[in-house]
Amino acid sequence: MAAADVAGGVSFALTDEQRELRALARDFAEKEIRPRAADYDERSTHPEDVIAKAHEVGLMNPHIAEEYGGLGLPAFDGMLIGEELSRGCSGIAVSIVANTLGAGPVLLAGSEEQKRELLPPLLAEPMLCSFGLTEPDAGSDVARIKTTAVRRGDEYVLNGSKTFITNAGHAAWTVVFAKTDASQGHRGLSAFVVPMDAPGVTIEQHLDKMGQRATDTSAFSLHEVAVPATSRLGEEGDGFKIAMQTLDFTRPGTAAGAVGVAQAAYEHAVEYAKQRVTFDVPIAMHQGVSFLIADMATEIEAARLLVWQAAWMLDAGYGRRATLYSSLAKRFAADTAMKVTTDAVQVLGGYGYIKEYPVEKLMRDAKLFQIYEGTSQIQRLVIAREIFLPGD
Repeated sequence: MAAADVAGGVSFALTDEQRELRALARDFAEKEIRPRAADYDERSTHPEDVIAKAHEVGLMNPHIAEEYGGLGLPAFDGMLIGEELSRGCSGIAVSIVANTLGAGPVLLAGSEEQKRELLPPLLAEPMLCSFGLTEPDAGSDVARIKTTAVRRGDEYVLNGSKTFITNAGHAAWTVVFAKTDASQGHRGLSAFVVPMDAPGVTIEQHLDKMGQRATDTSAFSLHEVAVPATSRLGEEGDGFKIAMQTLDFTRPGTAAGAVGVAQAAYEHAVEYAKQRVTFDVPIAMHQGVSFLIADMATEIEAARLLVWQAAWMLDAGYGRRATLYSSLAKRFAADTAMKVTTDAVQVLGGYGYIKEYPVEKLMRDAKLFQIYEGTSQIQRLVIAREIFLPGD
């Protein structure tokens, strides 16, 4: 009797194609990402060459539909890619996979004409795009967004500023969320595709981060930036819905990245524990160390399964339930990555605290998963809302 039959139709087995995709991403991470990770982290340099190679082998833009030249892979398959790339280096991985976030609003809300104009160029060359939601005074509370878009004839004129925008300093275009009706709070937000070389767009700062330093994170301003009305995605006032739907889709991939970082830290800790000898035995033989590592293994497996479930629910069209599970996965995986990497540093002791050993970097990288695409506290807010106000 097959395992799936025993489990009442539930199976955790990957298809042959999914196993091949995961193997491709792992091989790429081992050969192209890990050897460069420390250098890019040290210099905080945009990994243009690695991005180009990832594009060449088909690890970028996996969700663009076949009718626009893409593979049209589901969220689950993108999640498999994200974990393996982040196991190599989450900073470089984010630079590679961030087009999923940047192009998400176009995939979800773009017209047929907009999709045919914007998506094929992402496949033709390693072009980047970005997602412009966060502002200096508006992160989780998007109602505080101050960027405005005023209709003037056949154009919108945008003014404002954005910060913490991934790949913005190297992007061809950004989906900018701006208020078209300030009196409506978050219901007055609209989304616009803005070329980053448009007059009035200025990259003001490449932000110097604690971790994930290989990813460009930039602040930019918009001063009297005129874009055609055809650059608006959806209708006026659809911006908040578009942003939230995009984040629902990308959160399992982000959570998978956290799992990849935790997995890497765990592997380094296990290897070190087998080699390091104290009191005449490897430290893996000491209960204090072995229990730490046992907890790491348990928490990583739990996080991975929750991420898999969230991605599967998105692909199966579970709606609000998928929103809940995306937040469950993002919260748990992000917090797991922080705990596991901290414990890995503990296992390595003093060596774990110096840059010669990779767990120091992994610990710094892990922290950002608790912050971006909705903090762990915001995920708890979403989870509680879905529990107590379902369908509200």
